Amino acid sequence: MPSLRLKGQEVSVQLIKDNLVQADITDVRSFDVSLQMETMSEGYLGELTDRRDDVFRGCTGNISFHIENTAAFDLFQSIVDRAKRRVPGTQINVKGALRFPNGQQKLIVVNDVYFGEIPFSVGGRTDYVEFSLPFEAADIRFL
Repeated sequence: MPSLRLKGQEVSVQLIKDNLVQADITDVRSFDVSLQMETMSEGYLGELTDRRDDVFRGCTGNISFHIENTAAFDLFQSIVDRAKRRVPGTQINVKGALRFPNGQQKLIVVNDVYFGEIPFSVGGRTDYVEFSLPFEAADIRFL
């Protein structure tokens, strides 16, 4: 029996602001996450090789998407308002749901994300408007 690997069609991404799903942002093109790890090594007298350790430094990621309505701009305004301290306490989370063909499921939960530049592009007359949301966070969980 051939193995069935996970494909993008089995992955969904949600942006959650203050515990409310921003359901109107559904046309996700790509979802990238990087675990930021740092390795350390130290050599000690009398030992033949360095000892190794690692440190978790949080995570970074990017969500690329198209839009069907104005909901993305509402989210962008919330991000700007939080950055300007107009609306303190706003929390934005990212959740990715992975549904494997064998029936297993895994959630990627990134809480309290912060954003860098938010570019959007209008490539041409026949191109969809594309947005990119680069983010960083202190922690990530796999549930």
